[in-house]
Amino acid sequence: MRDVVKELRVERSGATLTLTLDRPDKRNALSPTLVDALLEAVQTACTDGTRLLVLRGEGRNFCAGFDLSDYADASAGDLLLRFVRIEQLLQAVAHAPFETVALAHGRNFGAGVDLICSCDRRIGAPEASFMMPGLGFGLVLGTRRYAARVGAVRARRVLGDGLTFDANTALADGFLTDIVAQHDWDTQLTQLQTATLPRLTADTWQRLDAALLPDTRAADMAALVESAAVPGIHDRIGRYREGAKA
Repeated sequence: MRDVVKELRVERSGATLTLTLDRPDKRNALSPTLVDALLEAVQTACTDGTRLLVLRGEGRNFCAGFDLSDYADASAGDLLLRFVRIEQLLQAVAHAPFETVALAHGRNFGAGVDLICSCDRRIGAPEASFMMPGLGFGLVLGTRRYAARVGAVRARRVLGDGLTFDANTALADGFLTDIVAQHDWDTQLTQLQTATLPRLTADTWQRLDAALLPDTRAADMAALVESAAVPGIHDRIGRYREGAKA
């Protein structure tokens, strides 16, 4: 079955649900409508028998992060709501009662990297790169999840210094779980569907996930809201964008 949602392709094959970010002209940046579509799809998958959720991006990269193209026209309240919705999406993926896989290629930024980080399996193409600039405009988003993957010392360095890291570094850090060329992704997914998923029932998977993943959703949301609500978000984003251009 194949359904087309604005900015998002939704495809189902048996118990596997594939969500493809489909804004290639915007490098799959997370617009409010795309975030809402993703969140709705993930929430629906929690009750429809999905056993495997695959996230991928159309075009040159997986995701360029939060869509900042119209930030100057949005109120501070609107921006805060957008950040909250992204955090809700990240939490829904991280705590989903099934296996989640991100397939990352190209240059990935900010909330797009956080979305990858929220998945159980994080597969990157050899040329993929990653950067999380949120602290550059004072936003604490996905920080605890990233630190859980790579350790607090490494996370402080990457996030504090605004470092870009490549696929090999991401694998060594523990951010990526595998490096696989794009032309081999479908083979990798087939192996996962046929060899790995049948080992655990859906109930067992949920129990395993609950045992391994600390539930810090309330604290993560509070940290995000506190950081995003500091007055001057427009100025901070503007300064960051000017610095990035320079």
